Amino acid sequence: MRLSGIFLFFTAAIALMQPAANTPPLPKFNDIGREAGLTASHISSAEKKYIVESMSGGAGLIDCDGDGKLDIITVNGSTIDRFRVGGDPMITLYHQGANLKFTDITQSAGLARKGWGMGVAVADYDNDGHPDIYVTGYGGNALYHNLGNCKFADVTDKAGVAGGGFSTGAAWADYDGDGLVDLYVSRYVHFDIQNLPLFGSDEKHCRFKGILVQCGPWGMVGESDFLFHNRGDGTFEEVSRKSGAEDKNKYYGLGVIWGDYDNDGWPDLYVANDAGPNYLFHNKHNGTFEEIGMLSGIALSGDGQEQGSMGVDWGDYLHEGRLAMFITNFTEQPDTLYRDLGKDSFADVSWAAKLAQPTYPLVGWGTAFFDMDNDGWLDIFIANGHVYPQVDSIPGGAPYREPVQLFRNNRNGAFENVSSALADLPPESRRGAAFGDINNDGMVDVVVINVGSPPSLLLNTSSNTNHRVLFQLQGTKSNRMAIGARVTVKAGDLVQMNEVRAGGSYLSQNDPRLHFGLGQQSRMAKVEVRWPSGSTEVLNDLPADFIYTIVEGRGIQNRTPLPTSILPSK
Repeated sequence: MRLSGIFLFFTAAIALMQPAANTPPLPKFNDIGREAGLTASHISSAEKKYIVESMSGGAGLIDCDGDGKLDIITVNGSTIDRFRVGGDPMITLYHQGANLKFTDITQSAGLARKGWGMGVAVADYDNDGHPDIYVTGYGGNALYHNLGNCKFADVTDKAGVAGGGFSTGAAWADYDGDGLVDLYVSRYVHFDIQNLPLFGSDEKHCRFKGILVQCGPWGMVGESDFLFHNRGDGTFEEVSRKSGAEDKNKYYGLGVIWGDYDNDGWPDLYVANDAGPNYLFHNKHNGTFEEIGMLSGIALSGDGQEQGSMGVDWGDYLHEGRLAMFITNFTEQPDTLYRDLGKDSFADVSWAAKLAQPTYPLVGWGTAFFDMDNDGWLDIFIANGHVYPQVDSIPGGAPYREPVQLFRNNRNGAFENVSSALADLPPESRRGAAFGDINNDGMVDVVVINVGSPPSLLLNTSSNTNHRVLFQLQGTKSNRMAIGARVTVKAGDLVQMNEVRAGGSYLSQNDPRLHFGLGQQSRMAKVEVRWPSGSTEVLNDLPADFIYTIVEGRGIQNRTPLPTSILPSK
């Protein structure tokens, strides 16, 4: 594909910014999706004449049978014609076997509900020890109860979480501290499949740089979001209005994520809205929330502009003990890094962090803070792709199929563009991205949804001498998957922290285990676990290079060694 002039300009500018010498080796990622067995293509029409056809594409990671290996969920999508005759299975579930080979077990797992899948989030909503799957979609959502051994029962209607409309993002958290996880679901626009907008008809809302494109979201009516409170009996109550987490403005909701940004022990909620201000719902500790996005400076760009926000992630990229927010945005809107200044205050530092210029021409979706090389500092990955296939006809415009981007943390508040590490990955129009250690080697891998094509499995094959650790947490007083737990690790001079989350990125689910790179530190002086119940456990002088299973109130129950082939000799 011929790249645009604008795109080439930014590429050249980025290249001039790269350090010329004495730089650490680039990480290595190999796309093994096809050879691993991830063969189901994301269903999508070629022309994307309607907005519902261009938004889909979450990915998820789950250990559905408790064998210690991550299985993969991909959201399938659909088309107008296929949906009208019943739709498609909303997700595909791949079970991981030996030697990194995956088998499609969707049918035998009982994941049969058809529709138009959008996103996925995983949590053990009934605390029975088996992770359950929630799927969002256009026309209705699905809740699959895990019966064990990767067998699921569709309990959507019984649980009361079918929702409806155009649901997109989903995220779980125990917001009221009752030991049960609750569910927030964002919704996008009102879309009537029986009354389709005419492609390119409205000169204001169905055109892009003079060409005819799908209509929306501008000019379309938005849909309010849902907050489902877990009653503990297998059913949920919709409480968005009475809890104060109501989308009163009916903004176009996409990515959602929970995180304790103010370190008070209670999960807060961030909602990325397309073409509107973003929400930050501060948890008031009594089952209610206060929306403070505007007041805190995290709703708009630094220059006060609304943005087309898609993907989200929290991360302490500066080791300040506070969670920053990274958001991917639409083309000609830089992806945004908000530094947490404390006291409910955020600052847009995208330009100072050297993230704004290289992300400006692209359309960003799935993303995460993650330590790609185990040096103890959080890097950033971005999956990109335009929504309009027609943009390829625009001289000087950004293309429909776009490259992924990778940014290395320079440890000074700025990032270095090292996207050349992924140069062998062909441009695609990508959406969701899920992050986790697929092969249990202590390196974070990435599953990416490619619109209209099979997914990519980017296996991190970097080789260095850095140590690492993973923590798998199990709650007892807290919810079983310990969603909302915070782990703080001190190793050498570095103090790192992260939280267990269920839902994030763009409509996706990451590995629930917490990964930390430790650099050259072979031991951790102190590991502190703050459980959602409020209790805290401290473990001292732990060796690195293990996967630790920690059970609330019982300490370490299991430790599995990570491979030593990439580590220095003892």
